[in-house]
Formats: sequence, C-alpha cells, structure tokens
Amino acid sequence: MKERYVVDTNVLIAASAGDPQDPKDLDATPEDPSLRLKIFYWLDEFMPSSSHLVLDSVEKIYKEYRNKLNDQDFGIQLVIHKWSTSAVDSVSVEYDANGHGCLPGTLALTIHDREDRKMVAACLAALATHGPCVIAFAGDSDWIGWGRTLREHRVELEPVIEIWAHQKYGEKQKKKISRP
Repeated sequence: MKERYVVDTNVLIAASAGDPQDPKDLDATPEDPSLRLKIFYWLDEFMPSSSHLVLDSVEKIYKEYRNKLNDQDFGIQLVIHKWSTSAVDSVSVEYDANGHGCLPGTLALTIHDREDRKMVAACLAALATHGPCVIAFAGDSDWIGWGRTLREHRVELEPVIEIWAHQKYGEKQKKKISRP
C-alpha cells in the first residue's frame, strides 16, 4: 500500500458488490464475481492500513460515493473507518461552474470523463500539500489511456485489477478503430 490514495468510486462499488459476507446487488463493473472479490480484498487490505484516503474538502467525491452506496455497503464502511481513525486527507479542489474539478491544460484535454476530473484534481492537491498520492481504480479502463499524461503531472495510478483493465482498454481501442 502507498501513503495515500484517491479511490475511484468504481472500486468502492465493485468491492461492495463483491463483499463475501454481504454481497450487494449493485450495477458494478466488472461483473465477474472473482474480480469483484479481488477488488474487495484490495479494499479490505486498505481499510486497516496506515494509508490515507484523500477526499476534497467540499465532499463532492464523498457525495459521488453516496450516490451509489449506503451506510451498510462495504465501500462506505471504509470511508467511515478512515474518517474515524484520522486517516483522511482533506484537500482543496477548485470546481468549475458545472461542478467538475478544474485541471491544468493538458490534463483538461486528456481527462474527457468530467466526473473523474475531481479525482485527478484531488490527487494533484494531495501531491502539493501532503506528498505522494496514487489514484486507485478498478472498473473504468479509461484511466489506462490517461496514464502517460497523468504521469507527466506526477499522478500515479494503481489499477486494482490491472490485467482486466488493460484488456478492457484494448477492446475499447479496437472498437474505436473498427468504427467507420
């Protein structure tokens, strides 16, 4: 585990869906129960670790988590645990008029999923104020395509299910090429 993480919502959703004690019927990617279990185990290792969770000070990331999960879901239990153990680093993120995280030029051009911009902005803010920070993701392969540009800005990624993420990203790229 790294020092601190911005955890993409898809990790919390898939882990909650894959919880072996209380699996939830959630719309989560990937659908494969063995991959969901792998994501659950990553989050289960993260929970008691000394690693910090990074959230924005106006809680837009937390609100996104709450749009998909409730207090009984493992993903929200992780956030509550990190808060209760003082293992949350709150960072200041600038938002645009539409509520999306503001990013510097090349990142703004690269990160086309506007909902993910707050995750990147929070990571950049954590890097500036707290030190090393990584974005953990699972079911969203777009992060793979953004990797080089993110690394140019010192943002590192941790794909929780790396082989799957690379395969899905490759499949997306093939579909783009085959479209007329």
